[in-house]
Amino acid sequence: MPELPDTVIVGAEPVRRVDKPWGHELIYAETEQYVGKIIFIRKGCRLSLQYHEQKDETMTLLSGVAELHVGPSKDDLRAVLLSQAESVRLRPGVVHRLVALEDCEVLEVSTPELLDVVRLSDDYGREETSAP
Repeated sequence: MPELPDTVIVGAEPVRRVDKPWGHELIYAETEQYVGKIIFIRKGCRLSLQYHEQKDETMTLLSGVAELHVGPSKDDLRAVLLSQAESVRLRPGVVHRLVALEDCEVLEVSTPELLDVVRLSDDYGREETSAP
């Protein structure tokens, strides 16, 4: 077997689990340029209504059925039904929320600004919920 170049790191970081009130995230990659997550959302739960000032993300529904509420503002949203293997890119400033109609697994790849979340509404009373 050929040697791996120095820039390839095998087993560098363990997968990190972050428990959430609606399920959990498995962060499997976190670098200066990107973050990769698998997000599990329990049926009937929904994520915060939120937007990001810098974070650019793409989500792909791996399993389950989800509804994406998306639009330019919290008062101008449309609901889009997502089925398995469908993807959506959410650029900075786009208001969005995922609602799990079944247990869901979502693959998310984004820029690395994990703390860049402006919550407009949150079912779980998290303190950082704020108005823009």
